[in-house]
Amino acid sequence: MNITVIGAAKSGKSAAILAKKLGNSVFVSESGNIEKYKYTINDFDIAEISYEFGGNTERCFENCDLIITSPGVPPSSWVMIEAKKRNLKVIGEIEYAFQNLKGNKIVAITGTNGKTTTTSLINFILKTAGKKTILAGNIGNPLCDFVLSLTGGEIIVIEMSSYQLDTIDTFTPDIALILNITPDHLGYHGSFEHYTDAKWKITLNQSKENLLILNYDDEALGGTHNKSANVEYFSLSPIANGIYSENGKIVLINQHNRTEELMLTKDIRLPGVHNLYNSMAAVLAARRLEIRNEDIRDALMNFSGVEHRLEFVRNFRNVEYINDSKATNINATWFALSSYSVPIIWIAGGRGDNNDYSALNTVVSKNVKTIICFGEDQDKIYNYFSPTTKCIKASTMENAVKFAQNDASENEIVLFAPACKSFDMFVNFEHRGEVYKKIVNSLV
Repeated sequence: MNITVIGAAKSGKSAAILAKKLGNSVFVSESGNIEKYKYTINDFDIAEISYEFGGNTERCFENCDLIITSPGVPPSSWVMIEAKKRNLKVIGEIEYAFQNLKGNKIVAITGTNGKTTTTSLINFILKTAGKKTILAGNIGNPLCDFVLSLTGGEIIVIEMSSYQLDTIDTFTPDIALILNITPDHLGYHGSFEHYTDAKWKITLNQSKENLLILNYDDEALGGTHNKSANVEYFSLSPIANGIYSENGKIVLINQHNRTEELMLTKDIRLPGVHNLYNSMAAVLAARRLEIRNEDIRDALMNFSGVEHRLEFVRNFRNVEYINDSKATNINATWFALSSYSVPIIWIAGGRGDNNDYSALNTVVSKNVKTIICFGEDQDKIYNYFSPTTKCIKASTMENAVKFAQNDASENEIVLFAPACKSFDMFVNFEHRGEVYKKIVNSLV
């Protein structure tokens, strides 16, 4: 088969090398500059994979039987529109990997916020119970990296973005989770409706033999989307099917429709109501995989979270510094600001995505002492909140941390939850979080 791979970054490279190892003729087309891909090109040369850099050309379609596209290539791009005109099959890297798996059980997690934490938590619970797992997708290595080394006995835990879900075809997870849906990535998808449709594709091919786990409290997870799978819910209020929290306890509805208390919510190590949601979703997935309650409780009591997600950085002069660089939108930031009961000095800003800061009015007035504003959305944040909340403008991250340090009193929290994308000043949210932590750890 002649396969064209669009994009030479991590997932594109992985798909191309797997396709070549499986005996296909492979051509890779990358719109980015060739100087960024020195090591990738070396790997392509060793594997005898043809390629072009600096733009997608007509070579993409020469003798092409299948196109595998990278997640960052939007449907509106020339190469995707042209592929559709030519009636060429287009799939993503995860779909290609799935078509070549050996029958492994798959847990797939999506949602606007909480994907990485929930994916990591499910993996942690399974490992606590002694299961062999593979962590793949948006959280780490592409699934194609593992295909040829799998035996079929591993449980694959995959974090899936809307980009990755948009290009599935036959992909069928045994367990699918949709944590929440709020507006995000609208520039890529074109509308909230299309973004929502992409998220729902996670259950597109599921049947009654499979489990779909949904947030009962999220309005976007109602409606008429396909629900052919067996559905269970998680909620902050009592429900008839799944798991919920009530009176400081996590309560399960067991297979005999009886309630069963799992543990106290205060014993979950991760702070915040959003992490209570994430934990309950993870519990449902673990129970489906027949993990014992003892192992689930042990994992929830010991899992400390993942980097850049409400990550504790340092206690300096009795002030806690928290890194939530992954809070790249309003919804994630609302949860972050709702996670603490002491006054917060909130560092916010970056490249806004038409942010509507009014959604934060209540939580800011209740929990925030001071806002340190920086980045491209600095003026918008300052102008919106300054009539009601103390606001300070900072030109750099270092200045922002210094201003926060000077403003904070003992037993308060400095919370970096930007509510914006990172691309105005940083490569990505990880880079932004690392810079924040380095500055915080250098305080004297």
